[in-house]
Amino acid sequence: MSTSKTSTSSAALPAPRPLVPDSEVVARPHRRRFSAEYKLSIIDQADSSEGSAGAVGALLRREGLYYSHLSKWRQQRKQGEFDALTAKKRGPKVVVSPLVKENRALQAVNARLTKKLKNAELIIEVQKKVAALLGNPIPNIQIDEEN
Repeated sequence: MSTSKTSTSSAALPAPRPLVPDSEVVARPHRRRFSAEYKLSIIDQADSSEGSAGAVGALLRREGLYYSHLSKWRQQRKQGEFDALTAKKRGPKVVVSPLVKENRALQAVNARLTKKLKNAELIIEVQKKVAALLGNPIPNIQIDEEN
């Protein structure tokens, strides 16, 4: 009877599974992005190992890169040192015409002056009310506004 207890206890435990890496494919692959510092360090390492046979290939395999990456980064460095290696904003360039800039500046000045005028009119109204309370009313003078 004791043998049946040991056999049932070992049968109740699940068998250990071997560790298998997850083989599910990502639905949408992501483009790799490399920083300017990383690109420069890879170029420097490749340039320093040019003399030894197979060193550049080993570097590229270790980093998971292609030779086209290396040649493109070298070309970018040659064209503009760090300017070509910094991240660039993608999409069409926004060009603002000088007329639009001037129009925005004039609208800002107009808004500022309108606010200043409203404050001045409010101060004048308060002064009229204070003068009326003190017994020295200020006469209303109509000013023609230009339209």
